[in-house]
Amino acid sequence: MFIRPVQAQEALTELGVVQLYTQDELLEMIRSNTHLKRVRADECQLVKDIEARADIMKLPAYQFLFGDMLAFGVCVPKNAERGWDLMLASALQGLPEGLEQVGRYYQQGKLVQKDLTKAQHYLYEAGAMGNINAQVRLAELFLANQGSPADYETVYRWLHHAITADKDLHARIEKALKGLAGRMPEAVLTRAKKPL
Repeated sequence: MFIRPVQAQEALTELGVVQLYTQDELLEMIRSNTHLKRVRADECQLVKDIEARADIMKLPAYQFLFGDMLAFGVCVPKNAERGWDLMLASALQGLPEGLEQVGRYYQQGKLVQKDLTKAQHYLYEAGAMGNINAQVRLAELFLANQGSPADYETVYRWLHHAITADKDLHARIEKALKGLAGRMPEAVLTRAKKPL
């Protein structure tokens, strides 16, 4: 008897079996910072699959997920050092969400010593790849008198053209734009507002 994929999926769901996250699902969970909650909600059923995709396949999104799990002891014994190494590996492979989180951790002094120079580096890289959270954090660093005014135009341009339905993020962008505009000459501001 042939079992259609839909029937197989329904049977697994009835048994309470959790399917591994797709790349898009995982990236969206990381962006919304719900990835650790989801692993807990799935009753830690996917730990071995996540670990294999992080350690053996070296998939950046899974390296980041497993690294965060290790850093905070979610479904695995806590190992902050190994967790950090995996998160950093995901960032060094160019995962924008990994770059943003590593930058945020350096900015906050979470897991590592606070280092605003490193924070700016990682946030800038993530921002250049279109990560809005990194762009906003970078602007907020600039408004706290960190970084170089030479980067104001680029960050203003990113935020001026950013699109988001998140009202809180939109308000942060608006505040950052207003703050950066007050620090830039009119000609530079006009140039930064031009279409991409």
